[in-house]
Amino acid sequence: MNDLTPRKLGGSLIERAAKVYDFSAELRARNPQPPLTEAEAEPRLAPAPLTLVEPAAVDAPAELPVFAAAPAGDEVAVIDRAMLATNGLLVPDAPVGALAEEFRLVKRQLMVTARSLRRTDADKSRTILVCSAKPNDGKTYCAVNLAISMAAEREVEVILIDADFAKPDVMSRLGLVEGRGLLDALADPAIDIETCVVPTDIPQLSVLPAGTKSHSDTELLGSARTAKLIAGLLAADPRRVLIFDSPPVLAASPAAVLAHHAGQTVLVVRADRTVESDLREAVALLDGCEEIQLLLNAVSYAPGGRRFGNYYGQEESK
Repeated sequence: MNDLTPRKLGGSLIERAAKVYDFSAELRARNPQPPLTEAEAEPRLAPAPLTLVEPAAVDAPAELPVFAAAPAGDEVAVIDRAMLATNGLLVPDAPVGALAEEFRLVKRQLMVTARSLRRTDADKSRTILVCSAKPNDGKTYCAVNLAISMAAEREVEVILIDADFAKPDVMSRLGLVEGRGLLDALADPAIDIETCVVPTDIPQLSVLPAGTKSHSDTELLGSARTAKLIAGLLAADPRRVLIFDSPPVLAASPAAVLAHHAGQTVLVVRADRTVESDLREAVALLDGCEEIQLLLNAVSYAPGGRRFGNYYGQEESK
């Protein structure tokens, strides 16, 4: 349940977030942008924040059905659409609602930035890190929804990678069992990481489990093999986009290491819970990534608001 009291607030969601978390000047100074070409000159938001998504999106575990077995060979993992809806996640091919539109805005902004990054680093332009400053801010919820939304693009193949090794949750959110994953491929050079990638019946979406837990997860990530594996995943399909769900930045060290491999970082902020001092500390630890944007999550819904509510039939009851 959402623990935020519903209320009407003035201004758009982005404008309201900007008043609370204003990192634009700080991030622009750290990462001055080269001028865009005429073809790339589309409207672009300041580095923070991105947008906001609907309430009750947290990382707290939810009751899930019996997990489906991991696929073998060329089989695909079947994801229960009813389970996605029950847990407040996007459902492919469902009627478009406010949540779907919010994540359309998020991915569109990320794709605009990716086009700019392609001029200097084509591989990094296809890697996105999703994290939060502290636990329970909704980073896995946002990572899964972003991956589902991104997979709907016509020319994109998404791999959602569970890099929260201490508390992996991506597979369970999708109703799938854990299996060999990123940590196994990092620890054993004999393992082909492609054999760990699990295709799903959501078109253009695959998942890569966290793998077998290790006491040296950060050291494995810090090895040269990490860059090699990421490069291999990207080289296998030029349409691939890698989305990493990492641990909270202030709770575990892998996020700071993964930031060096990401072209963009989405830092999830939970409304009325995340404090600015935590965000500034998290941003400092993520200095390996030059593109950091904030995603404000779990905002209380204001009936009759300016963003999508009335249009999708969520008007205030009479």
